[in-house]
Amino acid sequence: MSRVTFIIVGFIMLSGCSWLGIEDNSYGYLNAQEAQVTVVPENLDSTSLGQLYPIPKLSQKLVADSTGEIPRPQPISVNTFEQLVKIQKIDEKRWILVNSAPSKLWPRIRNILNKSGLPTLAVNASAGIIETDWLAYKSDEANEHRFKFMISPGVQIDSTEIAVIHQQKLIDSVQQDWDQISDTDAKEEDMISFLAGELAASPDFASVSMLAQEIGGSSKVEIVNPEAADPFIQVNLDFERTWASINYSAVRGGFTLVDRDRSQGHLLVAYSSELQEEAGGFLNWLGFGDENDVVRASYRILVQDTGNAIEIRLVRMDGDSLERALTLKLLNIVRSNMS
Repeated sequence: MSRVTFIIVGFIMLSGCSWLGIEDNSYGYLNAQEAQVTVVPENLDSTSLGQLYPIPKLSQKLVADSTGEIPRPQPISVNTFEQLVKIQKIDEKRWILVNSAPSKLWPRIRNILNKSGLPTLAVNASAGIIETDWLAYKSDEANEHRFKFMISPGVQIDSTEIAVIHQQKLIDSVQQDWDQISDTDAKEEDMISFLAGELAASPDFASVSMLAQEIGGSSKVEIVNPEAADPFIQVNLDFERTWASINYSAVRGGFTLVDRDRSQGHLLVAYSSELQEEAGGFLNWLGFGDENDVVRASYRILVQDTGNAIEIRLVRMDGDSLERALTLKLLNIVRSNMS
């Protein structure tokens, strides 16, 4: 092959399809425009329409990193790879934790209840609530019973929490409104155990509720990054649950817990990767480190009840703010391991 022929062939290969008159649309999406929402006449049913891939709205304005550098990706939480269905309990509250999104769990729960012969009386997907009709127990002929299932986004990323309330009444008596706690704790526990077992036995159920992307309301936990203040984690749970979750997350996320004070709402921690660097890294890994080295805390994790929500902040030992990039890095580690 002559040099001229080789150059021509090389030019054709480099120019690709555009030289042949075929348009390259690889970057066409950059010019895409938002279309008008389909409007259904009032006399027609619009329940079958919905966003297949909704874009969530940002609760806070994003603030760019002042250094201009692209940060390294955060390590993925080990929770992401665990296929789990487990029952958790704090004080008198218990719930099922499943590491799957509510939109995936919703049809699975509906299917389990239908197969088990539990009649559904009321369903509210946006609130994440399923109520059964009144049921009769052979062991309790004087009363009838019903259950309320509450499905909501979990504290853990891409997870679901399922709580159950049991209510009973005398047959033919007046129906009462739902209470916050069960009438019979044992029947609540039995139903939770039953549902957890069924969910664990059918992990490959593939249906997804695309029309109920916001099942159970918004996320319980989010990182807030205000422009004129330090970033923090906002938790829409009570203090007891938040405190337990933060303690769990700190250890699981690679922090070394030096001290903690629940009454003051703070944890004194050191970050493991920084400790390894200070200890000599490779030499310490070989066993040349001093086993008697005292671990010194380098950060405070503050858990503060503001009345409307729980805020989690991360500061220096003297209470001063960290650099924004470092704060966001550590908060993301804490957030990704909360459960």
